[in-house]
Amino acid sequence: MTLRVAVQMDPIENINIAGDTTFLLMMAAQARGHELWVYEPQHLSLEDGKIFARARKVTLRPVKGDHVTAGTHQKLNLGSDVDVVLMRQDPPFDVAYITATYLLEMIHPKTLVVNDPRSVRDCPEKLFAQHFQGLQPPTLISADPEALRDFQQRHGDVILKPLHGAAGGGIIKLKADDRNLDALIELHAAIGREPLVLQKFIPAVSAGDKRIILVDGEVVGAINRVPQKDAVRSNLRVGGTAAPTTLTPRDLEICAAVGPALRERGLIFVGLDVIGDYLTEINVTSPTGAVQLKAFDGIDAGDALWSVVERKLSTAKV
Repeated sequence: MTLRVAVQMDPIENINIAGDTTFLLMMAAQARGHELWVYEPQHLSLEDGKIFARARKVTLRPVKGDHVTAGTHQKLNLGSDVDVVLMRQDPPFDVAYITATYLLEMIHPKTLVVNDPRSVRDCPEKLFAQHFQGLQPPTLISADPEALRDFQQRHGDVILKPLHGAAGGGIIKLKADDRNLDALIELHAAIGREPLVLQKFIPAVSAGDKRIILVDGEVVGAINRVPQKDAVRSNLRVGGTAAPTTLTPRDLEICAAVGPALRERGLIFVGLDVIGDYLTEINVTSPTGAVQLKAFDGIDAGDALWSVVERKLSTAKV
């Protein structure tokens, strides 16, 4: 099966191929003989009920600084000219991001969109994790200062996060006696109207924050992300270090609980964040970690993804 694949992403010329999961997924598609096109979200258009993208055909190679050859821009009808749209632009998960999901929803599933755009919109990464009771640490999502203060008083040391933040941005640890909570609430209220997330601090974060990759609800593999000394943020973009890891019985229990819900919602490529015994986030927009997983364990999450995509499209054509 040869597929035409359009990838909705940030500028391909600017990516760091040494750690970029989108590049790995695209290389895996190219190795299987699939044709690759790229476009940026602002190049989407809706006209007369049809979704178009101003896209470029690309050829990739694993050469730093010379990783892509791109053709000229062409107008693609995403509803008829391609088989798959891979939605991989990075957050922020803002109105523009949500609008892109509305547009892609108009072509899915006739053109398979990975991940399902409605589910990407309906399953924000910190909120979606709240559906799985018993897996989360004590967590509060609220913009109410009284509720936030009460949570800190009851739980002591807490982690504060912006609800729609990504890549470790804006994460702060507050000790039980820290009096900065009110000021932080005011600061966030001045920036926007979104609620905040308060989560009971999990000391096990010093040993790392696991990123577990699931494809169509099944575990592919995991890496550990270890924070710098005395830091609480383990994300690779803010100084965390990737390390190999193994899955514990609790990790597998979490995956077994979440996997069927991912499959049901068409969330094919997902990253779970697990600290100690707790699920903290379910990453459905553009989860990372696949490059490190391949380097550590030889597991190619890209091959796993395209095997599932090819099977789904073959089944759909029967």
